[in-house]
Amino acid sequence: MVAIAVDAMGGDNAPAIEVAGAIAALRESLSLQVVLVGDQERLRAELEACGEAANKRLSIRHASEVVSMKDNPSKVFRKKPDSSMRIATELAVDEECAGMVSAGNSGAVLGHCLFLMKRIPGVERPGIVQVFPTPTGTVAMCDLGANVEASPIMLAQFGVFGAAYERLLNGTTRPRLGVLSNGTEDSKGTELTRAACDILSRAAASSEAEFEFVGYVEGSGLFDGHVDVVATDGFTGNVVLKTAEGVSEALMRMIKTAMTSSPRAKLGALLAKPALLELKKAIHYSEYGGAMLLGVNGLATICHGRSDSRAICNAILMTEGFAEKRLREQLSQAIDRHQGLWKSTKAEEIA
Repeated sequence: MVAIAVDAMGGDNAPAIEVAGAIAALRESLSLQVVLVGDQERLRAELEACGEAANKRLSIRHASEVVSMKDNPSKVFRKKPDSSMRIATELAVDEECAGMVSAGNSGAVLGHCLFLMKRIPGVERPGIVQVFPTPTGTVAMCDLGANVEASPIMLAQFGVFGAAYERLLNGTTRPRLGVLSNGTEDSKGTELTRAACDILSRAAASSEAEFEFVGYVEGSGLFDGHVDVVATDGFTGNVVLKTAEGVSEALMRMIKTAMTSSPRAKLGALLAKPALLELKKAIHYSEYGGAMLLGVNGLATICHGRSDSRAICNAILMTEGFAEKRLREQLSQAIDRHQGLWKSTKAEEIA
């Protein structure tokens, strides 16, 4: 059995959505246990309403406080020591659970994980990774918002994180890794991206390289299926994430408007409905659950505040899957294999 802690009070529609997501995840995985963390009276009422009060694979851990979206991420850790977010993180740290899932304040999740889980030795800063759909599968991008600013080593480590994540997620032996830039030519980019490319090029040339470095990737090439992993700073990555979500939602609304604009269009919509439903499923964020925080000494998955039960379910299942595949250990080994590279780069920076 793999136990996952869920911050049941974090989302916009908590705790109903978290409870429903947990129940759905248990139905899909017989090797899973879920610990719901939050107000025990509200959680018991939700479980009773769903007819799951006697489910032995579901347990409740009481928390008297809730981290809100308005709370200051840098202060809430100490101001709310009995929050559902903190207790869920502590359960993962104490190994009562293999990982934690939260749809709460993402900055606060990052802060709690840094304070409690700490960083994997050798990691400069953790990064958030998420996958996006492409015509041939998915592309993983890191960082998506944990760090507004980055150093060359951080950007290179985000690439290493993403490559390890891709290998475990899709079984890709040598993921194609690129750095996001404003063009594919070597002369493009910034001082940061050029320095990161230099580090990743040296890493890819080593005998222990576990990825193929393809250089720069521009925005138009993110979703064409020609790259498996993209490294970027958190500011740029978060803009890409929010833009992609907005475009996908606008696209579905535009298709719906076009398909209902005339009797002939409505007839065509009936014929195309199965294909359109598949398209909606492929591009909707809920199918990808949440974004994992990589580089901390534990497993943490961050979900949208507006996540539905399907998103929570998928986030729990994803966290369980990466616990079984020992993602944290894989990341630690990947960082260790490149320790000489990080040290030589620091020495060059000092010189």
